[in-house]
Amino acid sequence: MDVYCVRHGETAWSLSGQHTGVTDIPLTDNGRRLAERLRPVLARQTFALVLVSPLRRARETAALAGLGDRAEVEPDLKEWDYGDYEGMTSDQIHHGRPGWMIFHDGAPGGETPAEVGARVDRVIARARAAPGDVALFAHGHLLRVLGARWIGLPPEGGARFLLDTGTLSILSDYRGEAAVRVWNAPLVD
Repeated sequence: MDVYCVRHGETAWSLSGQHTGVTDIPLTDNGRRLAERLRPVLARQTFALVLVSPLRRARETAALAGLGDRAEVEPDLKEWDYGDYEGMTSDQIHHGRPGWMIFHDGAPGGETPAEVGARVDRVIARARAAPGDVALFAHGHLLRVLGARWIGLPPEGGARFLLDTGTLSILSDYRGEAAVRVWNAPLVD
């Protein structure tokens, strides 16, 4: 069984580096193009389960990638709630809080790493219970934590998994051990 993890396409805030948790913004034109490039890749697969974050950018990516009609909204796939840091860039945050990192410190008024880890653990359990391959459409920091948790790292381990917009990652197993088959794969024409 493989779990196909798709980070949504580009948004205005992903371009500017603003932390986009609960703010429900659409994809840019380029973000829509990135999502459409996923269609032929995903069309070659058969999915037993397709889950999508309730946020517009992920739902729009799933639709453009050809799986929107099969996607079930999964609230646990929402992006990290950045609380007081919503809409801010890392540079802006570091100005008042040097050394801050979401994966270690969480966000004031938002979620902690442990809370995000608990959400992704529920998604992982649901994916593992599916009778075949699974597709997940979600967000950068959330999927980074999911990748870490898949292989048994703590939520903080998500800091070690870089993830661009409009990319595909595949989580799998190797001889009974959780493994990463593909990570942060860009789709090229």
